[in-house]
Amino acid sequence: MTNTPYDVLKERLKRETFKWLITGVAGFIGSNLLEALLKLNQKVVGLDNFSAGHRVNLDDVRRCVGEELWSNFLLIQGDICNLDTCTSAIQGVDYVLHHAAIGSVPWSIEDPIFTNTNNVNGFLNILLVAREYKVKRLVYATSSAVYGDNIESPKVEDRIGRPLSPYAVTKHINELYAEVFANVYNLSVIGLRYFNVFGPRQDPLGAYAAVIPKWTGEMIAGRPIKIHGDGETTRDFCYIEDVIQANILSSLANVVREKHQVFNVGSGESITLKELFNMLRVAIIGCSSGFQVEDPEYGEFRIGDVRHSTAEISKISQNLKYSPRLVRQQAFQITVDWYVQRATMYVEC
Repeated sequence: MTNTPYDVLKERLKRETFKWLITGVAGFIGSNLLEALLKLNQKVVGLDNFSAGHRVNLDDVRRCVGEELWSNFLLIQGDICNLDTCTSAIQGVDYVLHHAAIGSVPWSIEDPIFTNTNNVNGFLNILLVAREYKVKRLVYATSSAVYGDNIESPKVEDRIGRPLSPYAVTKHINELYAEVFANVYNLSVIGLRYFNVFGPRQDPLGAYAAVIPKWTGEMIAGRPIKIHGDGETTRDFCYIEDVIQANILSSLANVVREKHQVFNVGSGESITLKELFNMLRVAIIGCSSGFQVEDPEYGEFRIGDVRHSTAEISKISQNLKYSPRLVRQQAFQITVDWYVQRATMYVEC
């Protein structure tokens, strides 16, 4: 029987109920956090304006947890850019998991004002109400995009570079605001620098879909895969279960000394896009001999993309006892199986 610090905290949550606020609750990460917390007998308030999240994600959570646990969830449809809405959502909350944001580099390049409004102004609202209502801790999603043009690999928390996109700028600003609120207002804040998160419920459709759901959806539908660049771009792919782990550890661990800390959240290893393609192809074909996946096409590099990205996870491992829980290929297979089972719902044919 496992007895890691994460397992201990989960057992504690089964016995002790807190009230949590998840912003962006209908999104990929938000809905997975919701499912995990409800299964741990927690009370959850979710805030979402459904600009990027999907009600089908919440329906899926409801099916997974059952009606009794679902009754511990309150959904508020609203916008983090509205201070009154944020104030209503945070009443009586112990912990805040802030994941509402415009999370796409290409989208931010096309519409920097919209991205800034949501990612910076919205985050400032969350900081303000968290301070006013004295939450125990605010955990927020930042991004590996803040490393920008820093060519060092792996990426270490205290050495970032110049941002390469408006999205990266907003995440850097979030970290600066969080530092100020921790120092000036004594707010306990932790930023989680996510690398390339993947797993069930990640949207495979639309112009701004992330690479794993997009390629998986296209492989299922029999469409050709296009790789931006030469295929040698590297990414650190982090399974959603490890993001859940990082959020729970960050919220409850008492080993964090400073009021504001930032931690990388990744696997600690990277693969090229060519390797990713081959791994997904193996996982897809493993689901059914009926799937045929052709070799990829190659195109131009995408503006704003970081060339190489690997997380150094020593800091979060040492401070929070974080440790990736699945081998990458296992996580890919679980994810692909999930999309194959729901192909008619999630993939345009």
